[in-house]
Amino acid sequence: MRTIGTAALLVVYVLLLGACATMPAGPSVMALPGRGKSFDAFAGNDAVCRQWAAQQAGTTPERAGGLATAERAGIGTLVGAGLGAALGAIAHNPGLGAAVGAGGGLVAGTAVGAGAGQRAADEVQHRYDAAYEQCMYAKGNQVPGVTPAPPAAIIPPPLR
Repeated sequence: MRTIGTAALLVVYVLLLGACATMPAGPSVMALPGRGKSFDAFAGNDAVCRQWAAQQAGTTPERAGGLATAERAGIGTLVGAGLGAALGAIAHNPGLGAAVGAGGGLVAGTAVGAGAGQRAADEVQHRYDAAYEQCMYAKGNQVPGVTPAPPAAIIPPPLR
């Protein structure tokens, strides 16, 4: 009975710790060097834009997904323990019922949390990609699917 509760806490702890130890994989969109831009200049823009996009996203997809999954697993464990204790009380063994309910709630909560975690990770990746594309485009690089910006026109000063 005590082992199941300890195992549940260990799983939640590992999920939280694992979520903190990852780095973003980078953009899932493509950018190409702008017309007349050297590859070295493009690589410099890429590094700056990756850093800027990470700041704009606010977190990594892995961390957002891990936290959402762990949160749902924790909630499932608590709900399962409560329901298990209630059912166990009917059978005159609330401790065993709580332990079994906590284990079942952890499994169910993690399964539900995995979907929520994937949605959270996808949202962060989308924000990262949008910021990366905007930055690369603003620096004169090509972003497939976006028409290149026309060169700036030089307007002569008005005659007096």
